Amino acid sequence: MLPTLRQLQYLKLLAEHASFSRAAEAAHVSQPALSAGVQELEKILGAPVVERTRGNVQLTAVGAEAVKRAGDVLARTEDLVEAARNAGKPLSGRFRLGVIPTVAPFLLPATLPDLKSAYPALRLFIREDLTPRLIAGLKAGQLDAAVIALPYASAGIEHARIGDDEILAAAPADHVLAAPGAIQPGSLRAEDLILLEDGHCLRDQALAAFEIEAPKGDDIFAATSLHTLVQMVGSGLGVSFLPEMAVKAGLADNPSVVVRRIAPRGDRAAPSREIVVAWRTGSSRAAEARLLAEAMQQD
Repeated sequence: MLPTLRQLQYLKLLAEHASFSRAAEAAHVSQPALSAGVQELEKILGAPVVERTRGNVQLTAVGAEAVKRAGDVLARTEDLVEAARNAGKPLSGRFRLGVIPTVAPFLLPATLPDLKSAYPALRLFIREDLTPRLIAGLKAGQLDAAVIALPYASAGIEHARIGDDEILAAAPADHVLAAPGAIQPGSLRAEDLILLEDGHCLRDQALAAFEIEAPKGDDIFAATSLHTLVQMVGSGLGVSFLPEMAVKAGLADNPSVVVRRIAPRGDRAAPSREIVVAWRTGSSRAAEARLLAEAMQQD
């Protein structure tokens, strides 16, 4: 005998909620029905998948491995159903798209109207989050695709190019680096920088491009968003980096902030990041993700 999809779904919900009652509620079944399904799964696997104690549910080693594999099975099954429903109708029906915060406010308003016009049957659900969580969502089948910035290493993920986004420097208007002309990479110092908080890929990509180590210490300024970052630069707190798409969208239209390009270093081009649409390897919606990347390309 093999586990049923329903049994795998019960186990996945049990792992997420750590409670039989809450898992049953999420599955829209009674608690005895969910408990019976988990017990049947344990008989099939020949080992317990959860340790049952009063007020607490904890996965066993077998259960943890089963949840990991169940997530992939359920995600692929959902792909199958969605692909069958939309056979011959690309970019139609539900499509769950993740977008990183340093791209979403600037790329989506410029591309979604045309996308909706070209694919009127598309029902797009947007989730804005940091890259690691979006990648996890792709692998767990919670997202169909995600707009992220490269370089970012992750196995089991494929991507299609949207375009390049140059990384620019932003300085207070009275700062020495606000002088006309491109900024030389060697003139940027870690102690002068204010950055996005840890977890934003733009932060790591900019620092890597300039070969600067991240500032350390409790007194380092860190912004939660690009909008806050611009306000901090405008207040004279330091120098930072902005993506070109944000500058073109008017984010840095502040008389107290000056934006400058970064001069190439040796044989290296000016720093930039590549914006792509990513999806899980083997996803049945890969062709649609490629179409989405094409539709989002900017002139």
